[in-house]
Amino acid sequence: MASASYTIASEAYYKIFFHAAKHPHTPVNGVLLGTLDASRAEVTISDAVPLLHHWTSLSPMMEIGLDLATQYAESSQLKVVGYYQASERVDEMSLAPVGERVAETLKAKFPDAIAFVIDNQKLGTSQSALIPYFPQPGSSSWRPAQLKPEAYTPGSRIQLASSEAPSEAATYVREQNLHFAFGDFDDHLEDVTIDWLKNRSCLP
Repeated sequence: MASASYTIASEAYYKIFFHAAKHPHTPVNGVLLGTLDASRAEVTISDAVPLLHHWTSLSPMMEIGLDLATQYAESSQLKVVGYYQASERVDEMSLAPVGERVAETLKAKFPDAIAFVIDNQKLGTSQSALIPYFPQPGSSSWRPAQLKPEAYTPGSRIQLASSEAPSEAATYVREQNLHFAFGDFDDHLEDVTIDWLKNRSCLP
């Protein structure tokens, strides 16, 4: 299990939430960008880049999207530090095999990589909807983090930069429909004017 601690910035949380909210009936996935303070073993997840909402395997589009997201991260002096996904099923909270493979690919370049699966049952609530996954020692499989104290509670290795981020994200969707302005790499392939890497138009 990774030994670093992780803090998720509100902007990154909003984007993950918007991606899932825009495509509730299909799987979605993307990567997380951030920085590592090596002296303190602290990873700050500052941004999220959405990849696809039509995926079942490591397709050429997935590979191209990952490469472009990595280039964007490097140009922004950031690292690709993690992966996220959501299922179209409300009760599905496991990391899909393709997710494990992508996360393993990211870990090869960033050893403290983390993955999150969106808990659809918590979307729209005041609780974080992100379930953290870590790689298993000596294996290519990833499992939900067994943390003490539990993620997002005081003293945990995994925190939100703002505890208000889940409620704020839900409000932005319900009252401002900001998720409709959100686009992923799939959307960009259909309309090249969509800025899927930055998604500035959907940010509050």
